[in-house]
Amino acid sequence: VLLPQGGTGMRVSRRDLLAGAVALAAGRSAFAALAREQPALLLKNGRFLTLDPRQPRAEALAIAGERILAVGSNDEVAGFAGSATKVVDLGGKTVTPGFVDAHCHPAYAGRRHLRFVDCDLRSIAAIQAAIRERAAKTPSGGWVGGFKYDDTKTAERRFVRRADLDAAAPEHPVFIEHRGGHTAFVNSAALAKAGIDESTPDPQGGRFERDPATGRLTGRILERAVDPFQALIPAFGTTTRDEDRAAVRLITQMFAKAGVTSSTDAYGTPEDLRAYQDARESGDLHARISCMIGYAHIDRMIEAGVRTGLGDDWVRVGGMKQTCDGSISERTARLSTPYVGRPGDRGIIVMDAGELYANARKAHEAGWQLGTHANGDVGIGMVCDLYERLQREMPRPDPRFRIEHCTVIDDSLVARMKALGVIPTPFSTYVYFHGEKMPEYGEERLDRMFALRSFLDAGIRATMGSDYPPGPFEPMMALQSMVTRTAIDGRTWGPKQRITVEEAIRVCTLNGAYASFEEHGKGSLEPGKLADLVVLGRDPLAEDPSTLVSIPVERTMVGGRWVYES
Repeated sequence: VLLPQGGTGMRVSRRDLLAGAVALAAGRSAFAALAREQPALLLKNGRFLTLDPRQPRAEALAIAGERILAVGSNDEVAGFAGSATKVVDLGGKTVTPGFVDAHCHPAYAGRRHLRFVDCDLRSIAAIQAAIRERAAKTPSGGWVGGFKYDDTKTAERRFVRRADLDAAAPEHPVFIEHRGGHTAFVNSAALAKAGIDESTPDPQGGRFERDPATGRLTGRILERAVDPFQALIPAFGTTTRDEDRAAVRLITQMFAKAGVTSSTDAYGTPEDLRAYQDARESGDLHARISCMIGYAHIDRMIEAGVRTGLGDDWVRVGGMKQTCDGSISERTARLSTPYVGRPGDRGIIVMDAGELYANARKAHEAGWQLGTHANGDVGIGMVCDLYERLQREMPRPDPRFRIEHCTVIDDSLVARMKALGVIPTPFSTYVYFHGEKMPEYGEERLDRMFALRSFLDAGIRATMGSDYPPGPFEPMMALQSMVTRTAIDGRTWGPKQRITVEEAIRVCTLNGAYASFEEHGKGSLEPGKLADLVVLGRDPLAEDPSTLVSIPVERTMVGGRWVYES
């Protein structure tokens, strides 16, 4: 670490450098042991963006074991090298802390990549062809599943219909998830398998869409109406441990290629937790995982004495997750005013206040962090009500309540969140990637959506969350989306919420670590912290903001080990 004196760096001995580093890392037992080690790896001639306010820039970094031993100038860090130290010359490349995707669905996504048809296609005809091809390889009557379908990405710009899927696979039940994860599309055979017809009532918190002219089911199912199908489809629940491990390996390899070194699974299950641990033990885990547990499993966890924080630096238990309202990309979030062009449609409440409270109270009382999905301003207000009530009834000093997505805000909601210490996890890539959906929210509302400027100005530690599959997880896309507020098609949405590149990097690294109580171990490049970092092909601070998305990731390191090299 560069020890400043009078505002400038001074040359120091290895002993002095270690003494200063130990002082900065006082209380970290891991660093005390680390300081006695010889580094296995030394990276020099880099442009390190450390996010350490004591030394925001550096040229070199030494690593011992999984942790950073020293950060400073080339000359200073060179003094740490021993005969066995490997030295890597970065040739002036920019290095950032590893990126933290604070809201994602890794195990879920990995399983779908292995078992489902990828419907990220540009026409309904192409989707039909992909379903038809999979059906030809599936025994008659067997389920055909698809994911990542997005109505606004197709040439037709409409929802796929029951008849479209009937034509593609008349002998197979078909279930296709929208990329947003809150709606799905099924054919007639799937409806019959689930025992659902025109006389079936809508479930609480869900809806079976009907043609307004005929009353016939269209095949579009929303929110909790999806539950009966998930219970029926083997691909949802009959994966083996080997398959689950392979799913985790695949998705974390994808993360590594993009520079994501840590992720929070935002709706995990006990089986997901086991899959991450299995992958870790077999050497197949390429990113760190904080696994939030879905509310449906919380009783099992509490009975076993499990709570937030159990685990280690690779796999740990996160908070409890539940869902208040609908989706932004599927335009079902619960809003205070109607969607543009849809008078009377203000979205869906998935869980009412009573259900949210019943789930949250027992988890909060048992020492769990809480993460509640809320997109619309009505939903966010309900979650603030919930958290305020819990703190009145059972106050905790640092609960780090989270609002997952926390998309549409106003000044009063920001003030309530600040008072509660709430951590929002707004979608990181949505303005850029889902820009074609933004007109349904309107320009005025977009200045209050994905509101990073408002959060940061209020002193709220907002994070990055891709929500993948709903949004892409590439951090360079996230940076461009946050900084420019400009979509792929060149239209700008909500320019008042722009932040700087350096702010965006902090949101995507140190703030993400804070959201899972891990800011003392990762998120910045400091002595004693985990050696998680990304080598970029160009410096994002010197880049035209409109081309940030094109900056290549050249190398990704997790725990002192390269997990990706281009």
